[in-house]
Amino acid sequence: MLPELKHPKINWYRTPIDRDLLAELNQRSDFWGFLQTLGHLGLLTLTGAAAFYAAANLPVWVLLLVLFAHGTFYAFLLNGFHELCHSTVFKSKGLNTFFLYVFSFLGGFNHVFFWTSHQEHHKYTLHPPDDLEVMLPFKITYEGFWKSAFANPWGFYQRVKGVIRLSQGRLEGDWENILFPATETDKRQRLFGWARFLLIGHALLIVVAFALYFWLGYNLWLLPVLITIAPFYGGWLLFLCNNTQHVGLQDNVNDFRLCTRTFLVNPFVQFLYWHMNYHIEHHMYAAVPCYKLGKLHRAIQHDLPPTPVGIIATWQEIIPIVNKQNVDPTYQYVPPVPSPAAA
Repeated sequence: MLPELKHPKINWYRTPIDRDLLAELNQRSDFWGFLQTLGHLGLLTLTGAAAFYAAANLPVWVLLLVLFAHGTFYAFLLNGFHELCHSTVFKSKGLNTFFLYVFSFLGGFNHVFFWTSHQEHHKYTLHPPDDLEVMLPFKITYEGFWKSAFANPWGFYQRVKGVIRLSQGRLEGDWENILFPATETDKRQRLFGWARFLLIGHALLIVVAFALYFWLGYNLWLLPVLITIAPFYGGWLLFLCNNTQHVGLQDNVNDFRLCTRTFLVNPFVQFLYWHMNYHIEHHMYAAVPCYKLGKLHRAIQHDLPPTPVGIIATWQEIIPIVNKQNVDPTYQYVPPVPSPAAA
């Protein structure tokens, strides 16, 4: 029996903002979209080329260091994929769709599943059972960090297992069956079809790379390591960034300032993270492109909770909350806000 959805009409509190400024912030730009997207892909091309060079000319330990850097940067394709699912990166719909497919394939993501789920997450943020994408409290452990930080074979196994299951047309769990009911056959077919594309595409990549290596001597054996396996090593920085978004905060409230966290970080990490450190702003005004969230933050910061500066300061705030929740799972942190939202 699936949980009964409530579909509440949530009167979300959003910091008032000048209408003309908001209209300007909502404008998408192909130039800034290319700068963000090609900048990230260019960085991965650079680390990938360095890995090929190191494999052919340098000691193994140098190759491992280069691969670790590549994996660190590659992990953030998840955030680019997220932004492209929102269709806010490019002004051109065609460019946004093209790069969405590119990021979906490179990261092994299913955009059909994610966007179907993520729309509900934005409409009903932390209001179960209408949002089951993120549920509080969720566990953050040192063991989980270390599994993600260097090599994550568990994550690789779970991802492959999930892709195979969906490619066979099998749904699992309440959330998948809520999002893709039997009556919506077209949506299900798109979900299953993309899973099959991922499975066949990455299998071909691995087979062709190793066939060319063993039969013709082309040094392409690294290609699957740099693409198919890359989301599953070097994930330490993504872990520290992504897990800040809702952890320890409140559910079943109508104020994004109480259920979502913003923090400041240096420009390079902010670029890698696709500006999702401005997470309150992203939830308040989801149509604003990621590269304009900094400007939005400056416009509404007077109405936000105190904003930690840097990843270390952010986790110094989070860890005591998580420790309290380990003792009392009902505990939720209530950030101080300048103007309480009306109920």
